[in-house]
Amino acid sequence: MRWGRIVVVGLLALVAAATFGVTTASVQLSLGPHQARYDVTTDDLVTLDVGPLGTVQIESPLPLTLGVRVTLQEIPADVRAVDPVKTIEALSGDLQGYVQFFSAPRATVTSAAQALILDALLRTGTVLLAAVVLGLAGRALLGAQRRSELAAELVPHRRVIVGTGLLTLAVAITSVSSLSPNELRPTGRAASSVFDGTALEGARITGRLAGVVDTYGGQVVEAYRENQDFYAAADDALVEAWTLRAEGTAARAKAQELILQRPGDTSTPLVADADSEPVVMLLVSDLHCNVGMAGLIRSVAELAEADLVLDGGDTTINGTAVEQYCVTTFADAIPNGIPVVVANGNHDSAETAGQERKAGMTVLEGEVITAAGVRILGDRDPNETRIGGGTNPGGEETADEMGERLARASCDDPDVDLLLIHDPNVGRAAMARGCVPVQLSGHRHVREGPVPNGLGVRYINASTAGAAPGQPTVGPLRGTAEMTVLRFDPVERRFLDYQLVEVRPNGSASVGYRVTFPAAVTPPDVDDDGGLSDRRSTP
Repeated sequence: MRWGRIVVVGLLALVAAATFGVTTASVQLSLGPHQARYDVTTDDLVTLDVGPLGTVQIESPLPLTLGVRVTLQEIPADVRAVDPVKTIEALSGDLQGYVQFFSAPRATVTSAAQALILDALLRTGTVLLAAVVLGLAGRALLGAQRRSELAAELVPHRRVIVGTGLLTLAVAITSVSSLSPNELRPTGRAASSVFDGTALEGARITGRLAGVVDTYGGQVVEAYRENQDFYAAADDALVEAWTLRAEGTAARAKAQELILQRPGDTSTPLVADADSEPVVMLLVSDLHCNVGMAGLIRSVAELAEADLVLDGGDTTINGTAVEQYCVTTFADAIPNGIPVVVANGNHDSAETAGQERKAGMTVLEGEVITAAGVRILGDRDPNETRIGGGTNPGGEETADEMGERLARASCDDPDVDLLLIHDPNVGRAAMARGCVPVQLSGHRHVREGPVPNGLGVRYINASTAGAAPGQPTVGPLRGTAEMTVLRFDPVERRFLDYQLVEVRPNGSASVGYRVTFPAAVTPPDVDDDGGLSDRRSTP
């Protein structure tokens, strides 16, 4: 009987603690270009609070009348240029942030849900721990004799006490929230028809925001729809181009097989051993928060049957906390089970690196790592570029010093297959010494190579965001977006070929033929006495 009471009390305490933890959960994240506070409520609504202007409210998909209130806060200063800008230019930049969010809201929603769950668990654990500590302390202070006396006095009133406790718990469950009552606003009138066909269709709007939406909402929705339509059509064009190229490649291979086959030869072609199957890599770079390209990256990864994704850096625009949704959106675009290796660029930051690790990516930090059987060396960019602040050193190392360090690391490890570094110039020392055969980079937004560089081969990928000079990377493409598919022989430890994928501003796409990857010519080193030396053992 005693253990039964303990179990019942424990369950009640757990329910109470969990209720408190869930209904008071609150986290600081971002929404579009804004910082935002996410609070769990019990009003069965998802409410977007934009301060004096009012709110936007939609029905909550959460169970048990739970809802979420998102309170928009300021746009971080480091997202805006330091120099004064005209109001229309500022609003245009904010609009790009909203378009990014509504183009890929799943990333923000997922991050918010995970953070709220973690906060709820922490709050639940804290309440349970406090209850246990208080219970043990009270038990010790009362002593055995006094506990027996109290138990004897309370037994006749057991049902009343239990009923009162359950009623109190029920009231607490239905009333506890992370928000005060004056923060819960009544629902307003139905939203303007401009939201029809979007995630906000049927939303209710309160306050002066209703008039703002009626006047300007169409512009935002039009930009959103234009963005969605462009990338959906571009993805269809990409899939069609890949299919046509694959059919042409297969027909050409069949023709070559027939030409080389001897008359009367009925032997079955040899099947390649699994260990010698090429490792397929997909190289992207300079995404600059263009989340519209996420779906196309996924399509290429699936069509190419990629084993590994390489990111040449500049995933974000300014390396800020509010750009986490960019990182999360790109990470979610990669099919499950495919590793992603990143060499961060000058527009990224330590915060970006943390977001990438949280998303499951491998961030290069100057050491050799192995992914999909490929040995990769790389590091972040030594510089950091910030809007309004220019480009400055990101650490104590200069570009030349980092290049020398990477050169030594490549020569200390005789099995490095690839140097992945954002700025091509950082890899010059390593390539000059011939200790790494291939360098892949981005940064310049213009494709170059593959061409001999030093004693190896260097390839520079253009921007996968279609970055064009003086143009934003959000919305339909302003320049040609490029990705590169490379194949690597894991037995001979060499790159076999590369294939260029292009998506143009008019929405068309093309997939090139597989082109043989040039081999690096590395003449042997000669000692002072005229003898041969092991170049890889000499830093």
